[in-house]
Formats: sequence, structure tokens, C-alpha cells
Amino acid sequence: MAKTVLKGNLFLQDEIQTDAFLVMEDGYIREILDDYAGDYIDHSGKAIAPGLFDTHIHGFKGYDVMDCVESSVQALSLALPEMGVTSFLATTLTSSDRDLDTAMSVLRESADKLTGAKLMGIFLEGPFFTSRYKGAQNPRYMEAPNIERLQELQELSGGMIRKIAIAPEYENTTCFVKKAREMGIYIALGHSNANYVQAKAAVEAGASIFVHTFNAMRGLHHREPGMVGAAMNLKETYSELIADGHHVHPVSANILMDVKGRDKIVLVTDCMMAGGMPDGEYSLGEYEVTLKDGYPMLSNGALAGSLLYLSEGIRNTTEWGIATLFQSLKMASYNAALSVGLEDRVGLIKPGRSADVIVMDLEGNLQETFLDGKLVYRA
Repeated sequence: MAKTVLKGNLFLQDEIQTDAFLVMEDGYIREILDDYAGDYIDHSGKAIAPGLFDTHIHGFKGYDVMDCVESSVQALSLALPEMGVTSFLATTLTSSDRDLDTAMSVLRESADKLTGAKLMGIFLEGPFFTSRYKGAQNPRYMEAPNIERLQELQELSGGMIRKIAIAPEYENTTCFVKKAREMGIYIALGHSNANYVQAKAAVEAGASIFVHTFNAMRGLHHREPGMVGAAMNLKETYSELIADGHHVHPVSANILMDVKGRDKIVLVTDCMMAGGMPDGEYSLGEYEVTLKDGYPMLSNGALAGSLLYLSEGIRNTTEWGIATLFQSLKMASYNAALSVGLEDRVGLIKPGRSADVIVMDLEGNLQETFLDGKLVYRA
């Protein structure tokens, strides 16, 4: 039987157990012990934490979900442990019906074949958006929320759509949200010019996540709180946050955390294929993207996703002094799992769970990634 034992500070759901032993065997976490007499890997003084769960990622290392081929999904899966990610939601974007149909089928066929980070479902980012805050989404394919179309995509995916983002200012939003929730899909709000009342109505109907909060949404104004105001004030919802220092200023991130509560923040990357790649020309859907000096830009100067490693988002929030390492790790693992109803499968170090764990130093630098108890990345 394959057994690996790690010693270090175990970051559990509600506490840090110092100088403890994590016993991983045959792909699962077997025991957490105060003492161990056998051989072990000594990570004393370091954090041993759950593998990270990125619920919003398009691509990495030259590959993208919208390549619509199984080889790209496999390559993405194999690369993600380099950023500490052991589970992910494959994220699409607003595109043609043909490309979205193909993406659903490819992801369905790929799911059980992946040998890297685990595909926990699909995040359908669009096409039910409005163009005012389109970001890097193509307005050519945007439309009002359509439950019949969502049902078609869910059937093509084999039931893998876990989360969908919509703009809530359409008249049929409330009905769409209720029906989508009946399908077991979690509803996120973003790429939207909705006012506070419209966002609140969607949340009351069942929406529960704000997509990359602050970005591609109507901002906070003292006479109209907008989408940002809704994200802050509707405390039962989760707020995605891209903690790269480019998309959101650290002060703004801190304000959101203070108002919302750090247990309702989900760190995401929104990473695109240029993540981990040198300067050059890339693509995001049908758009050409130029990567120069660490910024992926469209021809109009707009940011085109991010290049963020999720492990870097943890280090950044820790370095900025706006969250402890314990809080930041939860934002990228347990909070992420809670936001899409997968807390019974990922996001915790617990006996019986898959042995997907990471090792970080106490400054938030990734050291190692274990997948099913096997070392798959070392810095």
C-alpha cells in the first residue's frame, strides 16, 4: 500500500494543528496524528493545507477550455498543480452556439480521463450578459437568459454545468434563476450594468455569487449602490476576487473583505492561456490578446482575463495584510467549495477525503502539491 506521511502545521477547517502528522494512503487521507513512529517527510514550520479549488479559470500554460479539444483539457489539468490547484471548474466564455456545444461535449468526454487536477464541473461564464460591461466577452453572442438553451447545454455536458454567470437586468431573470437552481446549478452575477434592485431580486430568487467582484459590473455610487453595492450588502452571497493587484486594488479588496466577511470571499484566478507563458500573442475565444510586461490586453486596451496563479493570490492577500494565511487558504479552498455546494468533496483536510494537499511556507509561497497522495509538483 502506497503511504506518505507529512509533518507540519495542518490547516484544518477551524483550526491549525501544529506539529501534526498527516497520513495519506492509497490516495486518501487516513489519519491525523499527534505522533508517528515511522518514516515521514518533515515540513515543520510550514503549512499543510487542502489543495486549492479554482472555480473560475479559462486556461493556463498555452491551453484554454475553449480550444474545444480533449488534449487541451488534459494539458490544463496536468499544469494546474503548479499553482497549487488540485480541483477546478472548467470555465467557458461567451461564444457561438457551435463552440459552446462542442465545449460541453469535449468536457463531458474528458472528465474521467484527466490525470492531473480534477474537473469538478463547468462554469458557464455567459452568454447571458449585456454589453455595457462586456470585458473580454464577445457581445456578438450575448443574449437574454434562456432556460431552454441552458437545458440543451446541460444535456450536452452530461450534467456537468455547476455554475453559470448571468447579467440580472433582463426581465426574465427571476424565472430563469429559479429554474436553473432547480437544475442544481449555482447562479453568479456579473458582466452587468444592473442596478441594486435588479441584483437584489436575482439574489432573492436564488443567485448566490458575484463574478470577479468590482470587475465588469456597475460600480458603487452613493445614490445607486449598483452591482458592487449589492455584492457588499447582500451578506449571504459569495464574492469572487482576483487578488493579483491589477484587477482590484488591495485597499478595495480589504474593504470588500471587511464588509462582507472573509468567510464569503472566494479567491479565483480568471486565468487565461497566457498564464505561465512568455510575452507574445495569444487568444481568448475569438479575440487576439497581447501579453506584454505581465499584462494580457485586448486591442482596445482592456484586460483580457488574468495571469494569476491561485497560490500567488494567497500570498498577495497575506502580504497586503488584509487576511491571514489561514483565511486566505480557506478563500481558495473551503470557501470555494461551499460556494458551489462541493464542500463534501473538496476543500478540507479530513480523514476519508482524497489526499489532495499543498505545502506552503508561512509567507504563502507554494512548496509542494500532492494529488491523491502523490507528489506532483515541487517548487
